[in-house]
Amino acid sequence: MTFQVPPQDAGLRLDQFLARQRGEVSRARIQHWIRSGLVRVDGAAARPSARLRGGERVELPSDVPAPPLHAFAEPIPLDVLYEDDDLVAIHKPAGMTVHAGAGAHQGTLVNALLGRFERLSQVGGALRPGLVHRLDRLTSGVLLVAKNDAAHLGLARQFATREVRKAYIALVHGSLAPRPARPGRGQPVVIDGLQWTRLEMPIRRDPRHRVKMTAKAKEGRSALTDFRLLEQWPGFALLEVRIATGRTHQIRVHLAAIGHPVVGDTLYGAPAQPSLPRLFLHARQIVFHHPTTGQTVRVEAPLPAALEQHLAALRAGHPRLVLL
Repeated sequence: MTFQVPPQDAGLRLDQFLARQRGEVSRARIQHWIRSGLVRVDGAAARPSARLRGGERVELPSDVPAPPLHAFAEPIPLDVLYEDDDLVAIHKPAGMTVHAGAGAHQGTLVNALLGRFERLSQVGGALRPGLVHRLDRLTSGVLLVAKNDAAHLGLARQFATREVRKAYIALVHGSLAPRPARPGRGQPVVIDGLQWTRLEMPIRRDPRHRVKMTAKAKEGRSALTDFRLLEQWPGFALLEVRIATGRTHQIRVHLAAIGHPVVGDTLYGAPAQPSLPRLFLHARQIVFHHPTTGQTVRVEAPLPAALEQHLAALRAGHPRLVLL
């Protein structure tokens, strides 16, 4: 396979350029190909980080082998919020990747699960044992894991029919004082007797930046996000967010699309926060029907200390304008 680097791609890293050309292949796999000497730039080997000037000829064999990926057990501590014979709820910390891929092979949640539990469901395949849903690497909070296939299928059915209720806490930039809805800023809805704002914007991968998603394209997978204002200070707002769909980066993309990026989310336009080296996005609660008993189960993950401390500093420095 041969690619000619167009002028508009000048300045891109070699691995970034190939990731755009081969969208079905992970960047980690592409980096493996480059380091193995399979990729040639104007006939010579190069590094994944090599910057392109434009006009180069990039060659890649069409039958390049995939590096082996497999899940293995590691003795990584887990914060278990709930457990029974069928499932377990984990408090995933921010910074932990859920499963292997995209350059992460060690220290993942799956590695930790395999090191802790004797059996996990296999519905998701060998790389994703037990995983019914996922959280972004930079997001903390409650995550469900199935111990057997029957529980997995029962929970997956509830996710597919939007019966599972997921609630997040997010701190965002900007003012969100109650005001009439405007086009592009969502529509008011009443949920459980409270006023929420609903965002319905399709999400797709950004064609120019593969690591990002976008809600600005007309086409994409449907995505629905509801949020309500909890507290507000000059320049910041604390939100409760609920999602009915589980698209990649959904909350981050939707809130950034209306001009309110999540604090710490520099990927989607938020300024850097030296005092908070993570996203202020936390999966606080999940509510579902137990796949065996049918009883309603509610699991909550407390706000991590780093987020509590950031809120405390914000509250100490500014008077609250809104408290709902």
